[in-house]
Amino acid sequence: MDKTDLRDFFLARISRTLAGARTVEDVTRPLLELLEFVTGLESTYLTRIDTDAGIQNIVFSRNTKAMQIPEGLSVPWGDTLCKRAMDEGRIYTDDVANCWGDSDAARALGIQTYASTPVYLDDGMLYGTLCAASSDRKPLAQEGKEVLTLFSALIGHQIQREHLLDELRKANAKLEAISFTDALTGLPNRRFVLDELQRLVAMADRTDQRVLVAFIDLDGFKAINDTYGHEAGDRFLIEVGKRLSAGLRTSDVLGRLGGDEFVVVGLTSPAQEGEAPPAEATEGRLAPLLIGTFDIGPASIDYPGASFGVIDAAPTEGSAEDMLRHADALMYTNKQARRAALGLRPR
Repeated sequence: MDKTDLRDFFLARISRTLAGARTVEDVTRPLLELLEFVTGLESTYLTRIDTDAGIQNIVFSRNTKAMQIPEGLSVPWGDTLCKRAMDEGRIYTDDVANCWGDSDAARALGIQTYASTPVYLDDGMLYGTLCAASSDRKPLAQEGKEVLTLFSALIGHQIQREHLLDELRKANAKLEAISFTDALTGLPNRRFVLDELQRLVAMADRTDQRVLVAFIDLDGFKAINDTYGHEAGDRFLIEVGKRLSAGLRTSDVLGRLGGDEFVVVGLTSPAQEGEAPPAEATEGRLAPLLIGTFDIGPASIDYPGASFGVIDAAPTEGSAEDMLRHADALMYTNKQARRAALGLRPR
């Protein structure tokens, strides 16, 4: 193969590698093979350096002869040939024994020829090194040094790209979490609850279960705000969320719909003989949690409890929105009954 053919082969291989690569490994492994082909050195490998821990780790390696540099090998950074090469600005030597005869790592591996270049990210941070080594003395042409530097840059670019994609995924996950979370209480918001309720309706249909929806309205919340201020009202809402959370089953989801309205959704099965119906059992478990003393900052209040509307519905009885409306209607009936019991006018 003449130089023109070799160059064309080389460029084509690199182009295919970069075009099809999705991960750092997809880029690195073919480049390690090409690096071995160009340099003739028997081991080529990519390292990761943790300068804080003082450790260098072999991330990917290619070994074609007797010398074996295993992936996952960790060595003290201060004794490595890579650090010595970087400190001295030496990219290559075929006389390791003379240059770095005190290196325990070089003696243990029998390295005579060594080439190394740093792998930097776009912000200038040192990621690691790209290296080639052999137990024989081998010359390294200028083209080999240039290829080593080129491959280091290509791998660094892919690492940077993967880091950016990872940061983007984390940012998207964070934004999604924010979009599904009530800012005050940290509970799921209306959007999340409706999505979850739709999922539960579909699951109940597949598993022959029923859907539980408990709609909760905090009686007298406006009076708390008007009397003690909105900061106290916010503290009250946060504490309500905590108390209701303590009464949930493992599979239940508690959310704040907005204002003074909360909802609990989950799956249930028909009551066994001698057991209370699921809706009645749920209200009996949750309602007492909201009766008692609440410390809301400027004062402590004795709270008489909230109004509940709890349904236990088959998945065929309506959509998620229908079930929520049904539970809301039952809550309103409960609220009027509670007001009548206290001698207050219905509203």
